[in-house]
Amino acid sequence: MAATEKRTVGLFDIRFIIGGLIGVYGVILTLLGLFNATEEELAKGDGLNINLWAGLGMLVVGLAFVAWARLRPVVVPDDAD
Repeated sequence: MAATEKRTVGLFDIRFIIGGLIGVYGVILTLLGLFNATEEELAKGDGLNINLWAGLGMLVVGLAFVAWARLRPVVVPDDAD
């Protein structure tokens, strides 16, 4: 390992975990909104497909968390072993 190389937390960063979980729930809700939208469910949301829009919103938030973790990684101090 080079002396100038910075060590990062990597996949153990909590932002990856949170982003992944929100992303999985977003995929599930998006699929439910696309393939399981009945008239009864649309009536509950006043004609709005809530599962679809909530799923898409969760996908965006999950991707934002993962992008945040990739663009600004947590650097581990040199004295932490």
